[in-house]
Amino acid sequence: MTPSTPARGAPGYDASPYVPEGADLEALRGAAARCEGCPLFENATQTVFGAGEAHARVVLVGEQPGDQEDRRGQPFVGPAGGVLVRAVDEAGIDPTDTYVTNAVKHFKFEQAPRGKRRIHKPPGLREIGACKPWLVAELALIDPEVVVALGATAGKALLGSSFRVGEQRGTALPLPALDGGNGEGVLVATIHPSAVLRADDAARAELYAGLVADLKVAARLLE
Repeated sequence: MTPSTPARGAPGYDASPYVPEGADLEALRGAAARCEGCPLFENATQTVFGAGEAHARVVLVGEQPGDQEDRRGQPFVGPAGGVLVRAVDEAGIDPTDTYVTNAVKHFKFEQAPRGKRRIHKPPGLREIGACKPWLVAELALIDPEVVVALGATAGKALLGSSFRVGEQRGTALPLPALDGGNGEGVLVATIHPSAVLRADDAARAELYAGLVADLKVAARLLE
């Protein structure tokens, strides 16, 4: 049953009223396209919902859409997505067993002082919390064996504000209850693939190898 669209007004920080009960992924995607659960919808081109197998064994959770994702309406289709696809393949995870999404579904940015370039800004805790009902709904429907948190934002969305990538990456962690029920499943945290792109030449290979190594932990959990 799809709830009526909340009345427009000053944007709050809660997507819950927009999440339909009993919906499948396609219905969730359609509802998310109309989400005004936080102020980010005002400047983003569109909602970027998750994509992939409806019964995936692995869900990869990133931070938020980037510029290209915002324009195209699909997650991980920009340069960071290219790094992720290559790393997933090298780690031995079957791409047909994956679903990719983001903790925050709208692109947060500031306009460059000159030109049309949009500069990425990390989402804050209020925006992460506001968008969490969409992520919870996705995970409840897909029911993956392993969730991979790509970077600090995804980790905070799933494990709380105290999460630190450097301290908790590359190990199998219990996935906590996200909807008030009993926690089930396993989480593996790693860096966001964009960190590889931002690194200088000297550090890039090492960061990429670390990303692959962390994903191999997830791959072994599927055996």
